[in-house]
Amino acid sequence: MSRKPDRELRRGWTTGACATAATRAALMMLWGEGKPEKVRITLPRGERPEFEVVEARQGEGWAEAGIVKDAGDDPDVTHGTLILSRVEASGGGVVFVGGRGVGQVTKPGLPIPPGEPAINPVPRQMMTQTVEEMATRLGQTPDIQITVSVPAGEELAAKTWNPRLGIKGGLSILGTTGIVRPFSCAAWIASIHRGVDVARAEGLAHVAGCTGATSERVVQGLYGLPDHAMLDMGDFAGGMLKYIAKHPLPRVSIGGGIGKITKLAQGARDLHSGRSQVDFDLLADWLGDARLRECNTALQAYEIMGKDMADMVAQKALFEVRKMLPDGVESDVVVIDRAGKLLARTDGEGVQ
Repeated sequence: MSRKPDRELRRGWTTGACATAATRAALMMLWGEGKPEKVRITLPRGERPEFEVVEARQGEGWAEAGIVKDAGDDPDVTHGTLILSRVEASGGGVVFVGGRGVGQVTKPGLPIPPGEPAINPVPRQMMTQTVEEMATRLGQTPDIQITVSVPAGEELAAKTWNPRLGIKGGLSILGTTGIVRPFSCAAWIASIHRGVDVARAEGLAHVAGCTGATSERVVQGLYGLPDHAMLDMGDFAGGMLKYIAKHPLPRVSIGGGIGKITKLAQGARDLHSGRSQVDFDLLADWLGDARLRECNTALQAYEIMGKDMADMVAQKALFEVRKMLPDGVESDVVVIDRAGKLLARTDGEGVQ
C-alpha cells in the first residue's frame, strides 16, 4: 500500500501562468501604472492567483518583468526558474517571440507549427487576453510584441522531452489550466501523447515505449530507432497504448525490466510500485513451481526459474499489449534485467 502524504500537497503554477503574470507586470510599467510588487491574473477556470514580481526594468518603448516559477510540491524541473516577459509595440496585434531559453518548434505534430516559439496555445491566449483587457482599461492600442525568456531554459530543456519532440534551444511555455497539481500523472501522459503525435506527423513506422533509461537504451539499440521514436512510457503502459489505439502507428515495441513487464503480463496498466504489484501466487501457477509463492521480487523468481519465466512473461505481456491495440498495429516485447541484459524478446508471432 502506498503511504499517503502527511499533509495536503501544495499546488503550483505553470510556466504559462508565470509568463502571463510577467506580461501583466511589464504592461503596467509600459503603460504608466508603475513597477508593481505583485500582480494578479485570471486563469482559464477563473482562479485568481497572485504572483510576486522579482525583476522589473524598462527603457524607451519597452518594459520587462520577471516571475519565479513555484511548482508547489510537484517535482517539476522548472521549479524555481525565472520566467521573463518583455513587452513593446508590435506592427499589429499581439505577436509572440521566443527569447533566450525558450525553444523553437522544428517538427510537425505539436500544437504550435514549425518555425514558431514553443509557447503553447493556452498561454498565448492568456497573455493575449491580458493585453486586450489592460489596453481597454487604460485606453491603449493592443498591438504588443511579447518576448518570453527563460534564462536557464536551454540547460533545463535537456531534462525534458523537448529535444525528442523537435523543440530546439530551450523550454516550452506550457499549461492548460495554469495550475500544476502535485505529482499528477497527467503531465507525463500528455507528453507521451505529444510524442505519439510527433511520430505520426513524421511518418515513423516504428516507435517504442520503455519503462526506464536502461530498457530504452537496449530497445533503441536492438531496432536502430531514432530518438524521437522513443516514447518515455515510464509506468504508464496503459496510457500510452490506449492513445496509440486511437492514433495508430504501424508498430510499437514495449521494453522494460522483468518486474514491470511481469506486472504488465498479469494485466496491470499502471506499472508503478505503489499502484500495482506482482502476483506471486499467479506466477507460481503459471510456471508450476510453488517456490515462487514465497518470492519478494520478480527478479528473485527469475533467478529460480530462469529463461522459462522470462519467455512466459514476455509472451503474456505481448498478449496484454495486443488486447489494447487494433489489429493493424504490430507489437513486440523486450524484457531485460537491471543491468540491461536481454532476458527475453518476442517477435510478431511469439518468443524468439
